[in-house]
Amino acid sequence: MLFHSFAYIFVLLPLAGAGFFALRRWSNGLLSRYVLVAFSLLFFVCGGLHYLPHLLVSMGINYGIAECILRSRESYGAGIGKGLLTGGIVFNVLFLGVFKYADFFLTNFNTLIPAEIAPLGLIMPLAISFYTFQQVAYLVDCYQGKAGRSSLLDYCLFITFFPQLIAGPILRQREVMPQFGRALQAGVNYQNCSLGLLIFFTGLVKRVVIADTFGLWADAGFSPGATHTFIEAWVSSLSYTFQIYFDFSGYTDMAIGSAYFFNIRLPINFDSPYKALNIQDFWRRWHITLSRFLRDYIYIPLGGSKEGEFRMYGNLLVTFLIGGLWHGAGWTFVLWGAIHGVASVIHRLWRSWGVRLPALLAGFLTFNFINITWVFFRAENIRDALDVIKAMFGFSAFSGRVLFEGISGKQQNFSWVILVVAVITVFFIKNTNSIPERFQPTGWRLAYQVGIILLGLLFLNSTMPREFIYYDF
Repeated sequence: MLFHSFAYIFVLLPLAGAGFFALRRWSNGLLSRYVLVAFSLLFFVCGGLHYLPHLLVSMGINYGIAECILRSRESYGAGIGKGLLTGGIVFNVLFLGVFKYADFFLTNFNTLIPAEIAPLGLIMPLAISFYTFQQVAYLVDCYQGKAGRSSLLDYCLFITFFPQLIAGPILRQREVMPQFGRALQAGVNYQNCSLGLLIFFTGLVKRVVIADTFGLWADAGFSPGATHTFIEAWVSSLSYTFQIYFDFSGYTDMAIGSAYFFNIRLPINFDSPYKALNIQDFWRRWHITLSRFLRDYIYIPLGGSKEGEFRMYGNLLVTFLIGGLWHGAGWTFVLWGAIHGVASVIHRLWRSWGVRLPALLAGFLTFNFINITWVFFRAENIRDALDVIKAMFGFSAFSGRVLFEGISGKQQNFSWVILVVAVITVFFIKNTNSIPERFQPTGWRLAYQVGIILLGLLFLNSTMPREFIYYDF
């Protein structure tokens, strides 16, 4: 089920909220938790019932391992727990590897040897990358004493809570689970509901009005067999750059807005990343909880920056390669991660030399680097990506024709309006994260809220809902 669907907005979300709070006084909130887990699983199976066994098996095994780790800490110290943690990580890596990467590795193995091993043909389970990383983080936190024991019901709620289940944010137990008890005690909070509506529909407008418009241009520019002139290549790359920004920003807003209805504050996951002045700043703003996971559970355990400068650069490269591969089983993602890793190394070197660029130039260079590297993220293969990039740097015939020249005058005017709105939003307007801090129930705020709800529903009714980009990861 998609956030930007009438079934979610008018059926699942209100029914889940009503059931959660209506039963909060029964059995000390136990029934409320069961209701929320049930609605979360319903939300999940709307994407495909065949995905459910993978999720249940993963949760069951990880919960069992976590309980053993916690008990071993209490009874025998850290020794046995370390072995259990290692086993849990191996299980999760294999679980993710078999379903997401097996055919990718088999195909490349067949090419290198050569061999004729048949691909497994397994369908990648929905949201497997997200719930696997979240459970790995939980196992590590249990071993390090940063996560407490949970009942099986609470663990299921932690993993499946539907606003974050499909595409994050990647949660930690200690930052969200205590909130559910407080949420039930407080009951329905109408200010949170109002905030949730505002944030959710702000995200909806970002997604169905802006991201989908840029998506049409990006799809045309990256379609199989497409050729590019100088301008067309830049239109294609910038279209995807803005599409993925508003797609992921819109998803994040809708996830956070949905959680507000349950008095739950999800961690910030997106913070105006195109305002970044360097690559490190970008990754502190883009998919923040994934960056946090990569830092805390891969980069630091590898040694971080504590074992010498050369080792630090190697750790950075490995971390970004894993981050790139996490996004997809393809060489384009591996190369995209490697380029970001090299850029991070160069940034560290540049910073160590004490050289500083003017903020405007630093922002310009950072944005264009991000824009160019998104080409590898979007293209079907490396050859197609290089074709676009070559055209962007003038290695093709110049033409003034752009990808949307064939549409009607009114549509073209609308396209330019969307472009102007997107640029202003990305570079000059505060992020949605600031709404709760400056929220005041005024008449103007009410008018804006009603307007943005109507705009979102209008476009939702007039377009075919498409999956979020991060649903594929």
